Amino acid sequence: MWETLAGSLLGGIFRCIPEVMKFFDAKNERKHELDMQDKAMQFQKIKGDQRIDEIVEQGQQSWNEGALDTLKEAIKGQSVKSGVKWVDALSSMMRPIITLQWVVILYPAVIVCQIVAMFNGGTPLIQAIPLVFGEAEKALVGGILNFWFLGRVFDKVK
Repeated sequence: MWETLAGSLLGGIFRCIPEVMKFFDAKNERKHELDMQDKAMQFQKIKGDQRIDEIVEQGQQSWNEGALDTLKEAIKGQSVKSGVKWVDALSSMMRPIITLQWVVILYPAVIVCQIVAMFNGGTPLIQAIPLVFGEAEKALVGGILNFWFLGRVFDKVK
């Protein structure tokens, strides 16, 4: 009788082993499926972020093109003559006068005053100049040069 009982018990244990193995295997499969879904969601998020970036870039490009077209139209409108000589002469002198006033006289005077103030405050001259002439000033000079020289190139191309 003990042999029958031991045989039944061993048979039951051996019958349960595959079920326990199936349980752990199913658990691992579910974990793998969840991991795969997480990866798919991350991929979709990255893909969506890239699409948003593309849309933003397209919008910026469209805005830039519209701004350039508006600038061209404004410049074209400024070149239309009124027929009154002194009005046309004054109109054609506005850009050079404003450029001379702000770019040649006032803005350099401000920079020189800042350099002098820093120098008087104890900053060596060789350090004061780069501190005063920063990125904003470089951008301003670049914009002015583009306006005066590239504008003429585009006018010649037309």
